[in-house]
Amino acid sequence: MQSQRNESDCLSTFNLLTSDILFDELEKSLPKHRERLFPPTETLAMFVAQALSADRSCQHVVNQAAVQRLVTGLPICSTNTGGYCQARQRLPLEMVSGLTRYLGHQIDQQLPDEWRWHGRRVRLVDGTTVTMPDTAENQAVYPQQRTQKEGLGFPICRLVGITCVASGALLNAAVGRYSGKGGNEQTLLRSIQETLEAGDILMGDAFFPTFFFIAAMLAQGVDILMEQQGARKRVTDFRRGKRLGQRDHLITLPKPRIKPDWMSETDYAAAPESITVREFKAGGKTMVTTMLCPKSASKSELKALYKQRWSVELDIRHIKETMGMNILSCKTPDMIHKEIWVYLLAYNLIRLLMVQAAFSADIMPRDISFKHCLQLCVIWCQKADSSDDEQLYVLCTLMAQQRVGNRPGRIEPRVVKRRSKPYPLLTVTRDKARENVRKFGHPKKLK
Repeated sequence: MQSQRNESDCLSTFNLLTSDILFDELEKSLPKHRERLFPPTETLAMFVAQALSADRSCQHVVNQAAVQRLVTGLPICSTNTGGYCQARQRLPLEMVSGLTRYLGHQIDQQLPDEWRWHGRRVRLVDGTTVTMPDTAENQAVYPQQRTQKEGLGFPICRLVGITCVASGALLNAAVGRYSGKGGNEQTLLRSIQETLEAGDILMGDAFFPTFFFIAAMLAQGVDILMEQQGARKRVTDFRRGKRLGQRDHLITLPKPRIKPDWMSETDYAAAPESITVREFKAGGKTMVTTMLCPKSASKSELKALYKQRWSVELDIRHIKETMGMNILSCKTPDMIHKEIWVYLLAYNLIRLLMVQAAFSADIMPRDISFKHCLQLCVIWCQKADSSDDEQLYVLCTLMAQQRVGNRPGRIEPRVVKRRSKPYPLLTVTRDKARENVRKFGHPKKLK
């Protein structure tokens, strides 16, 4: 019984969610509810515990809750998952997403000025995709890729997020279709661009720096530092414009004559007729920025700053691969949205502990291994008293012990060495495959 009790981490997750930094916001976001076996706060804690656990099944987390009630002397409850699944459905999406954004903002507010770039906040933006169970409801909202035959693919959605370069905390995110109207990264970024504040610096890859996006950022008082878009990069001529240095100049970009389909006539008319940007060549890349003065932002400084853009790729890998959000498990789009935001909330909880660990060790949060901290957090939730401040301090000390190696210029080809199991690919629907197995008696005869 004691060993089973040690595996119950729902209570510790509950204590994390009701800590001082989140308690008031959690209280404000609670929906009206009557007392049930799984009230909203406990349900959210169990949902987050699922995201942090290696076994992410509903049965596992319900078993944990049942054992916890048993060992604490509460009435025994059923281990049937129906009540918990219904409680998850009742959780408001805005409650989960709002807590995630609030926690990211609170983490950002804790950061000292020396962790910033010349005293300015630097943000990272990038997009990725995740797949989900092949149900009719998911396919209707998030269709599979067009190149796949019907019944052979999985619904897929696109996710764009804004993170903090210093702490890695997620500030906001948007979810949309993989393709089609509203299904590209630029559209999703426009829906959350109000997250950025005057004085921020936004870094991204070559997909984002369009004329109208740069103009919108300038209107918000936000500077950008991004790789130049492919079409513009091919025609960049450093002999034109105002020369600032070797392969470093200012140019004026005119407003496109054709209004984009997504833009209203009013917004198009209100856009400036031209904008001035800075282009420079560094590290084999043509960069574009709105930081125009070479004295306050030299080419070498901007080159070194842009190298940190790779951190957002690592943030995505931590969320998708290390935490396991790459393949979602919910059967409906509404629950898919909640599941995504629960993973992001769990990610920010880990980042909060990492920032506290960095403070205690006088290092940068990015110097600490995320996977190491995730493993310690899971073990701590299972074995320790999460309400004990002294144990929390010791946890932060342990987190700061494993540092990320500094390997500048590291190159890792995207290839695999280990071969997968020699099973044939499914080339017909599963019902047809079952029929062929019954007919031919051999799994390889699928046609």
